[in-house]
Amino acid sequence: MAPGAEERPGAQRWVPAEGDVDALRAAAPGCRGCELWADATQVVFSAGPSDARVVLVGEQPGDREDREGEPFVGPAGRVLADALAAAGIDPESVYTTNAVKHFRFVDRGKRRIHKKPGVAHLQACGPWLAAELAAVRPEVVLCLGATAARGVLGRAVRIGDVRGEVLEGEEAAPRVVVTTHPSAVVRLRGKPEFDAAFEEFVADLRAAT
Repeated sequence: MAPGAEERPGAQRWVPAEGDVDALRAAAPGCRGCELWADATQVVFSAGPSDARVVLVGEQPGDREDREGEPFVGPAGRVLADALAAAGIDPESVYTTNAVKHFRFVDRGKRRIHKKPGVAHLQACGPWLAAELAAVRPEVVLCLGATAARGVLGRAVRIGDVRGEVLEGEEAAPRVVVTTHPSAVVRLRGKPEFDAAFEEFVADLRAAT
């Protein structure tokens, strides 16, 4: 058991049994499955249609998502929307969520700096993601980054080893594709590598469809 794991009861007791997406979203603000709820502004659950063919899973909300209560509304979200459009996928047709539903951060003066969620956070929040996938029943799940891939697949993966491949998942997510997180593309904006990184990201999105 990881240090402190005994203090993280996990989300299962707060997840409605056989709940649809609306029921899950309504119950999520009450979750106390790990300590992240205490410092976050609010839970950030999901967006998009509950019958989507494609589910996008990110790592966790960022600062802006935490303040607004919606996933992928910051700079990474804009890159994601542009890439989906370039791949011929209507951004409004996909279901977007995160492996961890609260923003983990450290304070740096007036700024809140993203801190990667730990394995214990993924495990604690796992029942929410499992319930979402069971409710949506997508044809394919696209994992945005290694943390998201671990949350979906239940094991550590190296993006470079599996990127763009169609992997076998579980019953509720039979096809899984792993790519980078759009924030990695955002960090290249204004640099010569940006165009190639964006096109590679678009290619991964196409592989998911």
